[in-house]
Amino acid sequence: MEPNQLRLSAAAHGHGGYDSDFSDEESGEKSLQKTKRIEEDALLIKPFQKAKQGSVVHRQFAAEECDREEARKRRFHLISMDAYERHKKFVHDYILYYGGKIEDFRRSGANDKTDLDVIRENHRFLWNEEDEADMNWEKRLAKKYYDKLYKEYCIADLSRYKENKFGFRWRHEKEVISGKGQFSCGNKHCDEEEGLKSWEVNFGYVEHGEKRNALVKLRLCPECSHKLNFHHRRKEVKTRKKRGTAVQSSKEPKSKKTKLSRSAKKKSKKKTHKDQVSSDDSGNSDKDSDDSNAEDGPSEADFWKGPLREADEKSREEEFDDYFQDLFL
Repeated sequence: MEPNQLRLSAAAHGHGGYDSDFSDEESGEKSLQKTKRIEEDALLIKPFQKAKQGSVVHRQFAAEECDREEARKRRFHLISMDAYERHKKFVHDYILYYGGKIEDFRRSGANDKTDLDVIRENHRFLWNEEDEADMNWEKRLAKKYYDKLYKEYCIADLSRYKENKFGFRWRHEKEVISGKGQFSCGNKHCDEEEGLKSWEVNFGYVEHGEKRNALVKLRLCPECSHKLNFHHRRKEVKTRKKRGTAVQSSKEPKSKKTKLSRSAKKKSKKKTHKDQVSSDDSGNSDKDSDDSNAEDGPSEADFWKGPLREADEKSREEEFDDYFQDLFL
């Protein structure tokens, strides 16, 4: 290759051998901008930040990053679910991956108990001191329910009266308010309100393997009373009316009259026959006057014996007792 050709190629590379006055300044500015950018990037780099890779990343690294992002999304999805929904998702995933049936994961409710079941197991018709000796929470719950019952009258189940088998229970608040068992028939399946009778029954029952007896009271209509007394008659409770003060006061003057008549007979025997005739006439007149005075009011002898007895006024409690006498037999 000749030297002239070398010069031409050098001139061609050097843009014809013509230099610019601003070429050095432009190159200097570009280099300064690069250094500033590098310094800024160094300042912005965080301690846990990885270096940038200009080339294509490795396949394993990309798979790990994808798995990490997927796990982050899954975790966010599980946190947004409640406990029950999360449990169902885990169960379905387990069945999907390992096989099985959904019935195998359902819990058995055979041993579940509600408050009503606990009361039925520990309920007693009558509680005594021996029953309250060893109290656990189940017995305390049954005793609390027992204290809320009303034990004046019973509700009866007479469906098996031909077998001489009866069921009795105490009344609760709604039945007391409605009058069931007191103002209407105490049979469970009867609501008759007329011709009710009160009965006392010696109720024998077996409770928790122990035989017990209780004297209960109930009110039944005539038809249900026939069912109750189908095999043998029970004791009927009847009203006992109290005698008032008026009856007692009426007895007192009768006794006084008998005493006066006896004394008059003794005196009449001592007199002669003539005097008897005159005394009989006078006695008849005296009797007529006494009868008229007794009809008008107390005699003069009663005034000298002492002050008149005033009729005793009944207190408010006695009036209430007389009023409720027929209600609570």
